[in-house]
Amino acid sequence: VSFDPTIITYNDLLNVFWDCHDPTQLNRQGPDIGDQYRSAIFFHSDEQKRVAEESLERLDASGRLRKRIVTRIEPAAVFWEAEKYHQKYHARNSGGCGF
Repeated sequence: VSFDPTIITYNDLLNVFWDCHDPTQLNRQGPDIGDQYRSAIFFHSDEQKRVAEESLERLDASGRLRKRIVTRIEPAAVFWEAEKYHQKYHARNSGGCGF
């Protein structure tokens, strides 16, 4: 996700991230299974890593989730853009996503 920090903060993005999926499911989201469906946050700086770790710790301490959070926090690395049929998937398939 590219974002403009003058419009939305990294912490606000993390809040949306936690709310729009189940971070307790290992390598899956709903019926979709595989490593490509893992819950992960990829950071670009030490500051982003720190904020992501603190955000995860706050969510965990809140008791909102009944299972252990399995979200991985990793440095951003090589990125491959998804195929065209995966682009804007939610806009084209509004009934298929749980958020």
